Amino acid sequence: MIKPDVDLTKQISDRYRLTTAEILYRMPDHPSMLQTYIWQEYDLCPKFPELYKFLDFWHRDLDGPLHSVYIASKRIISPAEFGFTDFEITVQ
Repeated sequence: MIKPDVDLTKQISDRYRLTTAEILYRMPDHPSMLQTYIWQEYDLCPKFPELYKFLDFWHRDLDGPLHSVYIASKRIISPAEFGFTDFEITVQ
């Protein structure tokens, strides 16, 4: 049985978008210094449940306290850009 690619299915969906978050956090040993972390995942816009799950994990289990989070979200494939082919050619 062929399983569909989950990421491709999410890209085609109207609700999922590629979400990128720039997370600024304070270094545990040097609280006056900020460090950056980039997080990226397919997520549901505008509620972002995957991002909030990750931020909850960060807050609960990691030492670096969060300073700020910047979010960008973009559809990767729109329905008009996705189409099926009528034929396939294999060149050997």
